[in-house]
Amino acid sequence: MKLTEKNIRATVPRVVRIKFIKVGSLQYISHLDLQRTMARVLARTKIPVWYTEGFNPHIKLVFAVPLAVGVESICEFLDIRITGDISCEEIVERVNAGLTSELRVIEAYYPETRFSDIEAADYIYKIKTVGAGYELADRIKRFLTTPPVMVTRKTKSGERDVDIAQAISRLVVSYSKAEGGIEMTARLPAGSRLSINPALPLDALRSRGLALAGDITKESYSIMRVRLLFADGREFK
Repeated sequence: MKLTEKNIRATVPRVVRIKFIKVGSLQYISHLDLQRTMARVLARTKIPVWYTEGFNPHIKLVFAVPLAVGVESICEFLDIRITGDISCEEIVERVNAGLTSELRVIEAYYPETRFSDIEAADYIYKIKTVGAGYELADRIKRFLTTPPVMVTRKTKSGERDVDIAQAISRLVVSYSKAEGGIEMTARLPAGSRLSINPALPLDALRSRGLALAGDITKESYSIMRVRLLFADGREFK
């Protein structure tokens, strides 16, 4: 039976999934700071959230794939548990009352999927660099799709080399004449078994001297996570 607000009562804690954006200056706060912020906001909303039991009760928060510092996102997910009767629409309204335009809830709903089902993510890059043009866009695409393209990936167990060309499963690179820069969309692993920091493709371009290797006062970039995906390419929800 599909979970709806009509057929689920508040007799036991139930999971509500919150989808939110994290953009602008808030791309620079850490995942730990994000956890603390959301916990404080939820505590002030008077939403009947479930607290853990024991000597140090706290709100149970479960986030999807953590976002790297310096990366924006319009597809962040957070699961909370609710112990009382409240509509998803009211949850959105109450939480947003304590947030800003750069950290804002898009929707809340009862999930039918698990975060462990996530396997990949799509990122949009906007790169302003010396020599930007159609030719450079073509060179970047050829470079990032021709293995090996080795970069160093930092893990909890230390540093490890990874072939970023093998890791990227989908890549579109173009030149935007209107913005005077390179635009790139890349699909990278973002699952529990393998997750690639979206900054690594830029590290590869920088080390090769293709982009972002000149005067830092004249070059810039942005990274936006736009969707999370199942293994079969369907958008996660």
